[in-house]
Amino acid sequence: MKESDKDMEALEVNRIYRHWKGKFYYVHGLAVHTETGEMMVYYQTLYGDRSFYVRPVSQFTEKVPPDRVTENMTGQLYRFEPYDFES
Repeated sequence: MKESDKDMEALEVNRIYRHWKGKFYYVHGLAVHTETGEMMVYYQTLYGDRSFYVRPVSQFTEKVPPDRVTENMTGQLYRFEPYDFES
């Protein structure tokens, strides 16, 4: 199994995620880039104007860059992590 396949399996759609800088996002789905075949995450901000974005799955699921650890207010290991408000 390729690394990107593992990343995609770990992602849950219709789920809230928290970014390592503290803001919340809703993952609506996954899509395939028509030219590169790269898997993309389709998500929405849960703040401000509730904009929609896409980003490669590999980037969405990557670890917080080591040089940014001092800015990591959440203590998360990954850029985006699933979040439950009831916890």
